[in-house]
Amino acid sequence: MAPRKEPQPALGQAIRRLRTERNLSQEELGHLAEIHPTWISHIESGRTNPAWGTVRRIAAVFEVPLSEVVLVAEALCEDEDKEKI
Repeated sequence: MAPRKEPQPALGQAIRRLRTERNLSQEELGHLAEIHPTWISHIESGRTNPAWGTVRRIAAVFEVPLSEVVLVAEALCEDEDKEKI
């Protein structure tokens, strides 16, 4: 199966939500996760899909399991689907 090329905006939105709840800037998150801040911006805006290793490093900065990032993203997807109805 080929990797998905279309953006997954809910994942980026989940990362943004968790980042802002912790009062971190994109620059601070990038530094702590060893990811360029521009890349954080691209992820949060849905312009690019991060690799799982990248999401894992971000989750480690937030001190949450990877599954929590996924759960937040799923909840955001469900909210978006409800708004379409």
